[in-house]
Amino acid sequence: MGSGQLKGSKISMSILASMLAQLLDRIVRDDTGISGDFDVKLDWTPGQTDVDGPSIFAAIQEQLGLKLNAREGPVEVLIIDSAERPSAN
Repeated sequence: MGSGQLKGSKISMSILASMLAQLLDRIVRDDTGISGDFDVKLDWTPGQTDVDGPSIFAAIQEQLGLKLNAREGPVEVLIIDSAERPSAN
């Protein structure tokens, strides 16, 4: 992965979803139902100006034939009530 480019070989849809989640800083869930491994090459323009090139969302749809749909739903959350430094032995 790099700025405006994602390449990989033998990538499953769940791994692709994890990579996109990391890039987008959002939860991305694989609901494709597609199994198997794929070679992926995705190029987009960071900053998303149509004049310079496609946004990551447009590139995913145009180059990979996939679409990201925004949804609301339950999310697992870890709540830490308190934290203390360990005591010296």
